[in-house]
Amino acid sequence: MEFTAEQLSQYNGTDSSKPIYVAIKGRVFDVTTGKSFYGAGGDYAMFAGKDASRALGKMSKNEEDVSPSLEGLTEKEMTTLNDWEKKFEAKYPVVGRVIS
Repeated sequence: MEFTAEQLSQYNGTDSSKPIYVAIKGRVFDVTTGKSFYGAGGDYAMFAGKDASRALGKMSKNEEDVSPSLEGLTEKEMTTLNDWEKKFEAKYPVVGRVIS
């Protein structure tokens, strides 16, 4: 499936009838099984329904970092992001991608 950023935002964990999605580098993962983390009130709820690539690379929970932009990330931050991507691949199914 293809998602615009606006469509992806509908899968942010606030509607219990919908799955929870988080995108990394444009790939959308169904993280519903991790709803204690990504659902409302969870430690990583700010990532739900968004591409959280920048924030994951920077290990940041700041709202301004929750963005698909990789611009200006250091080599270390890109390595961190790639590690997160591998963890997501091992744990959650890919259900689509974000299109612009």
